[in-house]
Amino acid sequence: MARKSRKVTIVGSGLVGAACAYSMINQSICDEIMMVDRTYDRAVAQALDLSHCMDFTSTRTKVHAGNLEDCRDVDVVVLTAGSNPKPGQTRLDVLEDAKKITSDIVSRIMSSGFDGVFVVAANPVDIVTYIVREASGLPRHKVIGTGTSLDSARLKTLLSDVFSIDPRSVNGYALGEHGESQFVAWSHVTIGGKPILQILDQHKERFKDVDLNEIARKTKDAGWEIFTRKGNTQFGIGNALAYIVRSILNDEHKIIAISAILEGEYGQSGVCAGVPAIIGEGGIQEVVELNLTEEEQQKFDDSCSILRSAIQDLPRKGE
Repeated sequence: MARKSRKVTIVGSGLVGAACAYSMINQSICDEIMMVDRTYDRAVAQALDLSHCMDFTSTRTKVHAGNLEDCRDVDVVVLTAGSNPKPGQTRLDVLEDAKKITSDIVSRIMSSGFDGVFVVAANPVDIVTYIVREASGLPRHKVIGTGTSLDSARLKTLLSDVFSIDPRSVNGYALGEHGESQFVAWSHVTIGGKPILQILDQHKERFKDVDLNEIARKTKDAGWEIFTRKGNTQFGIGNALAYIVRSILNDEHKIIAISAILEGEYGQSGVCAGVPAIIGEGGIQEVVELNLTEEEQQKFDDSCSILRSAIQDLPRKGE
């Protein structure tokens, strides 16, 4: 019996879309990638450039350009197309343009008969993920935002430098908005399975200069530091997208800090925010509810309030 071909469409053939495709090709994540862009020639060029990688990879991934109307039999649509904030703006400042772009894209994809999973990276990602859910009518498990997956990876990288260990030996999450109101749930950060708060308490002299608030700030601002220096971020988010798509296509059941529509988890509903979730075939298998401290829960509630307010403004912004 022939194996079903695993197909992914990447909407937006710019730096993030190309980085995502490049990561998926080098990791042999899928069998076919369709590049889509409002400028068709750019999609064609990216597809040609990416296809020239095949002689140097362990497996062949078919890469070609296409249109939104060609998504009927695609398993995953990766949405990277959107508006980037200008210097001095926050991710929420580009919301009006993001809504117009996203609604049109999703409407055309759904008209094709698409019934797969959306993975969203366009900013402001929590709000755009909510827009995709509303515009598509798909169940919440089929609409995933990259959320705080990249922020959590940045956190691990910062801690790996402080404690001189491999970042993969760190476990922990940034939660809430992928933006200014995000926070680190320090009560659940571990190094080699040992709580970081316990490590700091037992080795006060050795780690006396470790400032968790400063590490949380650097985690939040890491994207802006990159953006202000080179005008974009691409490799981290591209690999984060590939990581999520791989967990879906391979049914890996990895726990990833993604942006999910909350339906009572953490006491929140009607909002989309960064939380750890089990990702497998079909999308979100389960949202993982951490036992947050009272202070952490308040920070999460505050972040969700900011996101909910932006969501409630959407109809007026679209007029």
